[in-house]
Amino acid sequence: MILTELLKNAIKKTYSSVLDIRYHYISNKQALVALRNIEQQKGKLPAQLKKEVQQYAQKKLGWTGYAPWLLVYTAICGKFKEGWVPDNYYRVLITPNIQGEYGKISFLKPLTKQLFQTGSTLDIAYFINNNWFDHNYQKLSYQQVETLVSKQINSIVYKADQSFQGKGVKILDTENLNLKTIHNIGNGTLQRFIEQHDFFNQFQTNSTATIRLTTVIDPIGKPSLRSCYLRIGRTKDTHITSKTHIRIPVDIGEGTLNEVGYLPNWQTITSHPDSKIKFKNKTIPSYKTCVEQVLKLHSKLPMVQCIGWDIIIDKHSQMVLIEWNGYGNDIKFSEATQGPCFKDMGWIH
Repeated sequence: MILTELLKNAIKKTYSSVLDIRYHYISNKQALVALRNIEQQKGKLPAQLKKEVQQYAQKKLGWTGYAPWLLVYTAICGKFKEGWVPDNYYRVLITPNIQGEYGKISFLKPLTKQLFQTGSTLDIAYFINNNWFDHNYQKLSYQQVETLVSKQINSIVYKADQSFQGKGVKILDTENLNLKTIHNIGNGTLQRFIEQHDFFNQFQTNSTATIRLTTVIDPIGKPSLRSCYLRIGRTKDTHITSKTHIRIPVDIGEGTLNEVGYLPNWQTITSHPDSKIKFKNKTIPSYKTCVEQVLKLHSKLPMVQCIGWDIIIDKHSQMVLIEWNGYGNDIKFSEATQGPCFKDMGWIH
């Protein structure tokens, strides 16, 4: 019996190590591609600066394999800053300790409304284990779901569990919707299609923009905002995806867009490629109210130390929570453009 348990633990540990190695490989490959693209636009990083980064990665973080993302951050900023957290260091070493199994709850989209007890979601109904449910998890018939769908205008959104980076998100036509289409996708949440504030429509109207606010529970137990950026799609997009999105850093105090935005390849632009609207001097409406609301939401789940909130402002200037990311939320863009964002958190020893 003891040998069986030891064998199970050994297999589990080995499997986890293999996954970590795979993540390091994929993450660093992405970093080196990003670095090459940045250097094509800005010029090569000086050899001495690269050496400084690699030495820091080895001495402070314990492995030169943490240097690639630090090089990306340095290339964006033009100088090296101590306290930056590399993507693979965050995902492999930090995430399991500060988010863990409780953070993975964010993968289960139908739990969000009940978990945070908030009315700011888009949820219409939930499809879970071959059954439909309402907000209170009361079972719904097909006819009841069809009635709910018929009340929506033109389109609805279906988000499958485990969806991320725009994957697992479907925009569906309400008039021709066959519920079996959703059944084939699997468990998830049916949401109304949001009509976003005109502030975002000036850039692009086909897909809903998202504001990513990253909050932490700080060492004294208080929620605080650490970074913010706006994600905007392209004209042909039905929803935001990491393959095509444009990211613009946002001043966390005032909600004003940076004059420089970033393409998916990390090269910079100053206006939307399709609408040609410039980012400079644009301030997100109701921004400070949104910050207050996500801080209140995070205080309801303090055991998940770092959360990425995807929100948007609707046409009535109200905040809508699109989703929350409680496990392995992406921090590399924020670190590169606004960091070090987490220097006081004690994540790096």
